Amino acid sequence: MNQKQLLVINPGSTSTKIAIYQEEKVLYEETLRHTAEELAAFATIFEQFDFRRKMIEAAIEKAGLRLEDLDAVVGRGGLLKPITSGTYRVNDAMLKDLKVGVLGQHASNLGGVLAYEIAEPMGKPSFIVDPVVVDEMEPLARYTGLPGVERRSIFHALNQKAIARLAAKQLNHPYEAVNLVVVHLGGGITIGAHTEGRVVDVTNGLDGEGPMTPERSGALPAREVMKLALTTDTEELKKQISGRGGLVAHLDTNDVREVIKRIDEGDQKAEETLQAMAYQVAKSVGAMATVLEGKVDGIVITGGIAYNDRFVSWIENRTKFIAPIFVFPGEDECKALADGALRVLHHMEEAKSYE
Repeated sequence: MNQKQLLVINPGSTSTKIAIYQEEKVLYEETLRHTAEELAAFATIFEQFDFRRKMIEAAIEKAGLRLEDLDAVVGRGGLLKPITSGTYRVNDAMLKDLKVGVLGQHASNLGGVLAYEIAEPMGKPSFIVDPVVVDEMEPLARYTGLPGVERRSIFHALNQKAIARLAAKQLNHPYEAVNLVVVHLGGGITIGAHTEGRVVDVTNGLDGEGPMTPERSGALPAREVMKLALTTDTEELKKQISGRGGLVAHLDTNDVREVIKRIDEGDQKAEETLQAMAYQVAKSVGAMATVLEGKVDGIVITGGIAYNDRFVSWIENRTKFIAPIFVFPGEDECKALADGALRVLHHMEEAKSYE
């Protein structure tokens, strides 16, 4: 088998993670940090393109590697129009939507653009894999009690899909043949119902659904939010819901490790607040189990907070009656991106076209 070599680009708000894979082997990886002062020079996300591209190319050259040896470049997908899961070849329609921010501006929008601009001059393909806008929800899942207000699918699609495949492998079945409830525990928390290789329902962690998180409020009583809206500046309320909600609002920290430290020092408020977050996660797991009609092959817990055994145990105690629990701490988005591109390069699946 011809050994494929890939450059993976994962832009975040203050860093750009890059890696070069030869098949599944990591030849090189680095996190390029961007200071607030450096980024302040750019009025928009897209204006950072040349700055980040030059840093990537300089880092690869310094590592003694050559772009010419690559078979493809794959970037993290951004806020595109809703699409089904899979690996997409970067095309003109995608570049246009990433640049204008069709669903908003985010650093991940640069992933596909950087991949294309590095690969295209060399005549190599560029891809994105499972962006946050993957939408496979069933019609019933989209309903709310107000016509014109529809639930949206925005979640940690890349990591949820990659970890679901690992869990399916442990169950000795293809991903497309298992029913899983997948829990991503990070600064944002999303819980998805996976069946037949699709995420048919999922909590939208961006719009205020599901459990509270280290930084987000989660679902709130609508009437109480209306009262807040009458006395609170709109932008300030947005920050309270996403960015300064959850643990930050209650405990003035978004670090679960810090909260655990406080608990060990006897802080009862810290313990009750963190247990409340686990309680809300468990409720969402139960809700997704009903979406799958109780036919759940496994509950899969992943993300950075999954390293915390105590927090995970609180979820397990409330949900283990549903199905076996699999814990995969952390997330490896670069590997998930590489795996998606490799499936296409080795003709295990077809690259999809964004329209």
